[in-house]
Amino acid sequence: MNDDTFNLSVRKFLKMVGVSSQREIEHAVARAIASNAIAGNEFFPAKITLEIPGLKLKVDFEDEIRLE
Repeated sequence: MNDDTFNLSVRKFLKMVGVSSQREIEHAVARAIASNAIAGNEFFPAKITLEIPGLKLKVDFEDEIRLE
C-alpha cells in the first residue's frame, strides 16, 4: 500500500462528499423556505451512512442541522 496515495484518495473522497452534501442541504433548505414549507428557524436531525462494501464497513453518523 502507498500511504500517500491512500491518504490523498481518502481526502479527495471526503472533500467531494463534504462539498456535495453541503450544496444539497443548502438547496433543500432554500427550496423549503421558498415554498413556505419551513420558517427558517428549525433544526433537523441528520444522518449519513458511510459504506465501503469491499472493506465490510458501514458506519452511521448522526447529528442535527440548525437553521438558527
